Amino acid sequence: MGLFKSFVNQTRKPQGVLGKMMLGSMNGSGHAKMADWGMSHLDIIKPSLIAELGCGGGRNAKELLKRYPDSKLVAIDYSDLSVEKSKAYNEEAIKEGRCVVRRGDVSKLDLPDDCCDLATAFETVYFWPGPEKSFAEVFRILKKGGYFMIVNESNGMDETGKKFEKIIDGMKCYTANELTAVLKKVGFSEVKTVTHPKNPWIAVIAKK
Repeated sequence: MGLFKSFVNQTRKPQGVLGKMMLGSMNGSGHAKMADWGMSHLDIIKPSLIAELGCGGGRNAKELLKRYPDSKLVAIDYSDLSVEKSKAYNEEAIKEGRCVVRRGDVSKLDLPDDCCDLATAFETVYFWPGPEKSFAEVFRILKKGGYFMIVNESNGMDETGKKFEKIIDGMKCYTANELTAVLKKVGFSEVKTVTHPKNPWIAVIAKK
């Protein structure tokens, strides 16, 4: 496996030196702009508990805590390195008791039923098992009226996304329609899709 392929494959489960480099790039300005664009489309809500799923380097968890200063957040990732990085990035919030970072599997979340008001997934559902099983788990942990927001850099049809599908093991870029179909199948009552005017970014927001 060439160096570039080895590096981009770290998006799935960062580990080792290349994983540390990937997590640094995840927290960088490019992904930050996309994540902030997605967050800007959330309805006016006041979540008590947020689940940040596939939290990567922890930047988006920190931004959500800034946006919702009265909220608490649990950040989950199945990469030990991501958990370590997210804990360091959100050290202050963890000390304040507002943030918990833990290792976990989105297809079997270690969270009680109806506990969260908001769940988020930035650049991560490409690798989720299913995704029907994982989306059903998100549905389970959300309170009635809670929101699940997916933000992807690929809309499932762009050439860059298709290119990376071929070189990153286990990656699947979904269209907004594909995501909507699965979300409705597992029980979400309302699904809204927003597309970026210039980039192939999509934000899919589902309500329980």
